[in-house]
Amino acid sequence: MTGSKRIGLIAGNGRFPFLVLDAARADGYEVIVAAIKEEAFPEIESQGAAAVHWLSLGELSKLIEIFKREGVHRAIMAGQVKHKQIFSSIRPDWRLAKLLVSLGTRNTDSLLGAIAKVLADEGITLENSTAFLEPLLAKPGVLTKRAPSEQEKKNIAYGRIVARNLAQYDIGQTVVVAENACIAVEAMEGTDETIERAGKIMASLESDPSTLSRALTVVKIAKPNQDMRFDVPVIGVRTIEAMHKAGASCLALDAGKCLLLDGDAIITAADAAKISIVAD
Repeated sequence: MTGSKRIGLIAGNGRFPFLVLDAARADGYEVIVAAIKEEAFPEIESQGAAAVHWLSLGELSKLIEIFKREGVHRAIMAGQVKHKQIFSSIRPDWRLAKLLVSLGTRNTDSLLGAIAKVLADEGITLENSTAFLEPLLAKPGVLTKRAPSEQEKKNIAYGRIVARNLAQYDIGQTVVVAENACIAVEAMEGTDETIERAGKIMASLESDPSTLSRALTVVKIAKPNQDMRFDVPVIGVRTIEAMHKAGASCLALDAGKCLLLDGDAIITAADAAKISIVAD
C-alpha cells in the first residue's frame, strides 16, 4: 500500500481504539498502533494491525520515532488516557518533561493540544478521532422508546447550562441533576464514576419518601469549541449500567459530537432499563 493508506493509532483504554482499528482496516488502511502500556488492552495485538508497538505514557520521543520509522504521517488518538495520570509516578522523557513545564494549565485541552503541536512539528498530523466512526455519532432527537418527562426536560435544560459553564474551563463534560439541583460534577474520575458518585449521594439519604424526586438526569456535552481530535465525549453500555444502578432515568447528549461506542446495544440497554436518551 502507499504511504497515504497508512495511518497511526495512539491507543488508550476501552473499546474506542478497537473500533477505529477495525474501521480503518475496512477502509483499506494499514494501521500502525502505538499502544500505551498503562492504558491499552493487550487484545489490541490480535486485531489485525500492521504493527503494534508498546510504549509508556511518558515516552513522547519514542512515539515520534516509531511513527517516523513506520512511515506514518497521519495519526488518530483513540481511547481514554486518564487525566489523573499526570500525577502518576511515570517518568516523562525529556521532550514530554519540557512540554509539561511549559504549560500554564495542565487540563486535557492544553496538554493534548501541546502534544498535537509537537507531533505536527515532526510531520505527523493528528486527525479527528471520529474520522472512521461517523455512523456511531449520536443523531439528533429522542433515541429511545421513552422520551424525557417534563421534569427530565427541566433537568436537561439546567444541566446543560451548568455543564457548558464547566466545560469552558475543561474541568469535565458530565453533570448529574435531580429536580433542577446539581448532584455531581465530573472532574478527573470520568463519566461512569461521576454517575456512581451521584447515586451514592442519593443512597445516603434517609429512605423515607422525599417531597422532591430523587431520579437523576445525566447531561454529557461537548466542550464549547470541541476539538474532535481528542477527548471526544463517549458513552457505552457500561454508562447505561452505571445509570441504572445509580437511579438515573435520563441521559442527554450533544448530537453529532458524542460517540455511542456500543451502537444499538446502548439503546437496547437503555430501553430495557426504561432510561430515556435524547440528543440535541
